[in-house]
Amino acid sequence: MTATVVDFDQVSKNYGSVRAVDGLTLALHPGETVALLGPNGAGKSTTLDLLLGLKRPDGGKVAILGTDPREAIVAGRVGAMLQSGGLMDEVTVAELVRLARDLHPRPYAVTDVLARAGISQLADRKVDKLSGGQAQRVRFALATAGDSDLIVLDEPTTGMDVSTRQAFWATMREQADQGRTVLFATHYLEEADAIADRVLVLHRGRLLADGTAAEIKAKAGVRRISFDLYDDRIDEPTLRGLPSLSGLHISGRTVRIQSSDADATVHALYGLGLHPRNLEVAGLGLEQAFVAITEAEEARTP
Repeated sequence: MTATVVDFDQVSKNYGSVRAVDGLTLALHPGETVALLGPNGAGKSTTLDLLLGLKRPDGGKVAILGTDPREAIVAGRVGAMLQSGGLMDEVTVAELVRLARDLHPRPYAVTDVLARAGISQLADRKVDKLSGGQAQRVRFALATAGDSDLIVLDEPTTGMDVSTRQAFWATMREQADQGRTVLFATHYLEEADAIADRVLVLHRGRLLADGTAAEIKAKAGVRRISFDLYDDRIDEPTLRGLPSLSGLHISGRTVRIQSSDADATVHALYGLGLHPRNLEVAGLGLEQAFVAITEAEEARTP
């Protein structure tokens, strides 16, 4: 890929003595679906605010398609769905969508916008009479009321049920397949694992990890080992003495271990004379890898 849609070049943002974004450098490309992850206070919201021109950086430069973020937004190059901010009251869903598409330089037909967001049946309902999940779908409709190059989503599926979430992400995949860049922040790490081509992990305003979900899992350097002990007494102190152990959980007769060297741990397990049944060794899920990476960074950072 040669073109970039988003460029952060050594971007920093401070709030008094707190550095919310710290020398952030990254580039997003056309057609990518990118998940932005990080613990509370990692700088995700500030990063999105800088991207959307809602805040100005104290250092470095943010660009969208080579221009200032505010210029890109005025030109209709960006659609955004944010958690903050309410929807207008005393108007119908169709009226609000019509307003959004009338403000866009390259608008879609209202009926198409409503259908894409799955809210055609809500067209005549007042906005203040919507459920939380329905309101989220209206926000999505506003973000995609016109032909934009970049779609930014902040916790987009909050309040949606499972089937609505699945339909939402199918629509987002279609947007990416058409060459649009989709950037979303989420606390649902299973969504990032299933949907994102690329995962960005922020920690204290810095980019801690950048890669596919599989690469992020591998970066954690930890594997899961699980087994049952039926004929042996479970001696927790002995199990905690296994080599390369980074986590241990016992539930009834089932033992779950996290290990930085699964081969060494399993070899030592048999060396104890135990007889594990249903032994499984697997990589961490994205959520577990995310926790392992951020906890390791916390341990290194004063």
